[in-house]
Amino acid sequence: MEAARRLREAKSKDKRELSEAVRLNWRLWTIFQSSMLEPDCPWPVDLRGNILSLADFIDKRSVALLSKPDPEGVEVLVNINLQIGGGLLAEPPQSHDTQSQAPVPGRVNQVL
Repeated sequence: MEAARRLREAKSKDKRELSEAVRLNWRLWTIFQSSMLEPDCPWPVDLRGNILSLADFIDKRSVALLSKPDPEGVEVLVNINLQIGGGLLAEPPQSHDTQSQAPVPGRVNQVL
């Protein structure tokens, strides 16, 4: 969410600040990418694949934005971050029976 905020704010500032925000976001997604490739990653394989696909897209978009800063081209990165961040912050769904489901450590709701 913080990376999305910084990207959005940098859109209306100079190219240096936009580049800094893009680099910060890219580093964050590189960490996600690395985590998904760890052999002991507890996330389901299909979810890891989705995150890796997004990370690949982020890599390509970041390179393009760093080579040719385009404030309007940043919005797709903002939207991805907001969607993923919203999924990570979401409450787990409640079961229909009287017992509530506790969140499982290391797992998130699949939002993709």
